[in-house]
Amino acid sequence: MKIVNLDGCTTNPGDLSWEGIEKLGEYTVYDRTSPDEIIKRAKGANILLVNKTVITADILDALKPELEYIGLQSTGYNVVDCAHARDLGITVCNIPSYSTKAVAQLVFAYILQITNEVSLHSDAVKNGEWTACPDFCFWKKPLTELEGKVIGIIGFGSIGQRVARLANAFDMKVIAYNPRPKDYKETPVEFVTLDELLSTSDIITCHCPLTPDTENLINGETISKMKDGSIFINTSRGPVVKQQALADALNSGKLLAAGLDVLETEPPKADNPLLSAKNCYITPHIAWAAKETRERLISILEDNLLNYLNGTPKNVVN
Repeated sequence: MKIVNLDGCTTNPGDLSWEGIEKLGEYTVYDRTSPDEIIKRAKGANILLVNKTVITADILDALKPELEYIGLQSTGYNVVDCAHARDLGITVCNIPSYSTKAVAQLVFAYILQITNEVSLHSDAVKNGEWTACPDFCFWKKPLTELEGKVIGIIGFGSIGQRVARLANAFDMKVIAYNPRPKDYKETPVEFVTLDELLSTSDIITCHCPLTPDTENLINGETISKMKDGSIFINTSRGPVVKQQALADALNSGKLLAAGLDVLETEPPKADNPLLSAKNCYITPHIAWAAKETRERLISILEDNLLNYLNGTPKNVVN
């Protein structure tokens, strides 16, 4: 059994072990793979493991008949032509719900950073402003309590539900929009229309998948419906947001701030308007990157592969 991992670096840059997968066959792992290296490296593989490397129909054709299984190191599976893989008899499996807690944690890292202005005041102290202050305390921007604030959650899958639970712990009012009704009773949540969510939320956080319906969902028109001075957060997919429209809203003061872990193109181009937008906090797609989270990912990756080899495939997406 020949197993090839084309995208090992981000999942495991050296602080974790591939031991479980190594026991299953002849295992070769590459840190990253450019498009022109895919076929050469993957040729002859029975099992292919990928994260962001795009596997097109032409590549799938070139890797048959040996290739029989593709294991994604991610929840999203749009990088693989799943329909063509199915036609060729290639099973594709993803890693669902492994990063739910970590992503929700980052959402509140943004919220607390923005409402408490932690880095601003820490920098001020280190720059000597507290030492020179005549009073025992000072603040450079208004600070905000979360109790009673309305948080609007777009997309109410496992991550959206986790965010709702954390928001309830802060005594926030939670509203949510989901295209399909949810029978959810774990914590207090009011389901509303998208327009109502946009117009009444103090904080809006996106947790929807990238589909034709959600691409550029956050655009000039939808932003215009948001409350003045509200906060926007996106940890879902970059193309959900029209970047120039969000940058314009931040620079004009329509929105107070934004927290983004994903962008339309990653890494971003130097001229991305959000890189210079006011009060825009951007992290390099790290919501999933805690060591514990990646350990869970590798464990599910191994389990998916074992189940496939045992004839009981799980988390199949095609």
